[in-house]
Amino acid sequence: MRIVKVSAMWCPSCIVVNKYWKNIKNKYNNIEFIEYDLDMDEDEVKKLNIGNKLPEIIFFDNDNKELKRLIGERKQEDIELEIGELYEK
Repeated sequence: MRIVKVSAMWCPSCIVVNKYWKNIKNKYNNIEFIEYDLDMDEDEVKKLNIGNKLPEIIFFDNDNKELKRLIGERKQEDIELEIGELYEK
């Protein structure tokens, strides 16, 4: 599984999620995590069809098929629940 997070430095919700994102990455170190900045990584972000609300966390399977997309600020527990449910499949 691969998880892509798109955020921006100016985004308050992104700042909240960034506070515990490192904890999530450390807990699930067998998953590939990729982070893009909306303004700095325009080419990559454009490919992901990111909307107006940040952050966006996109879950992909090993075949690069999108499994799920979380949009907006989420609690650490909510993100971990999604990871657990998708990783078990």
